[in-house]
Amino acid sequence: MLDTEFFRRWMAATAAAVDREAGRLTDLDAAIGDADHGSNMQRGFNAVSAVLEKESPETPGALLTLAGRQLISTVGGASGPLYGTLLRCTGKALGTESEVTESQFAEAFGTGVEAVAQLGGAKTGDKTMLDALLPAVQALGTSAGAARDAARAGALATVPLRARKGRASYLGERSIGHQDPGATSAALLVTALAEVAESNGGGDA
Repeated sequence: MLDTEFFRRWMAATAAAVDREAGRLTDLDAAIGDADHGSNMQRGFNAVSAVLEKESPETPGALLTLAGRQLISTVGGASGPLYGTLLRCTGKALGTESEVTESQFAEAFGTGVEAVAQLGGAKTGDKTMLDALLPAVQALGTSAGAARDAARAGALATVPLRARKGRASYLGERSIGHQDPGATSAALLVTALAEVAESNGGGDA
């Protein structure tokens, strides 16, 4: 079972990963975007950490919903609404239970990813964060470690793709040959989940 503390640790691990990789995310975004993805993600997850220090949501669903709202309110561009929607819709799908099962979380995370797809109008192969998130959702039913591996592979697979959504799509053929920053940050989110799940006793989430 996954309790509220598990999800608190996930958000903390994600914030640490984003801090560590912010420069790389910005470099990736400089090639095909606005060169602000790293700083935007860093600001957003620092804000999530700050609000979770001040407030104490009592359930996993409430914690993720709060984190999502914080991202939407503090991050400009596309990152805030997309990541905020992912966490907020995942949290809402978890409901009000004080603990959730691994399968409940996997289903809820899938709901969050579906909401991201609807918001951004993207699908697999469009060179977006969904290229990491959709394979992760499919693998999460097996384990968080499998989801991490799938997300990382999905992010790497964006390199030869032509961007069809977002700022990078304006570049047309010139977007080919660059790893998508959104898919890369999505892989960081799922990698952080796997780290927490493995430290929780097993590789499941």
